[in-house]
Amino acid sequence: MVDLNKSFILDSEAQTRELGANLAPYLRREDVVVLRGDLGAGKTSFARGLIQALTEATEVPSPTYTLVQQYDAPEFGIWHFDLYRLDDPQDIWELGIEEAFDDGVCLIEWPERIESLLSGAELNIVITFADSGRVATLSGSKSWEKRLREL
Repeated sequence: MVDLNKSFILDSEAQTRELGANLAPYLRREDVVVLRGDLGAGKTSFARGLIQALTEATEVPSPTYTLVQQYDAPEFGIWHFDLYRLDDPQDIWELGIEEAFDDGVCLIEWPERIESLLSGAELNIVITFADSGRVATLSGSKSWEKRLREL
């Protein structure tokens, strides 16, 4: 990881979705974005804003029960994983994560369930509760440095 951390104060769910939408143009095929935070922190809202900015999807349901939702963007596929209910980390292979790593952009909520499979090159987003809303802190590897500075 580089030493670059960029934090954003989010006063509403709309601002959380907007931050996701603002990140969308910086994504490239094979990027992995991991979303960390407590239940209700805003991980899915962030993902929803990002996905809606890149696709024509008007509905972006949480993949809590399906574990994964796929979307088609003009330049790559988007795979949105919610691993909260993943019992066995090995089950992730059946969900198509290898294809997602190789061919699209992965958004992964609850990445702690598969930490050993992550390369360390992902963008790490931690959303925490604050007095009046949330704080999102973004950090990443060298490949993210320029993109984070521009965001």
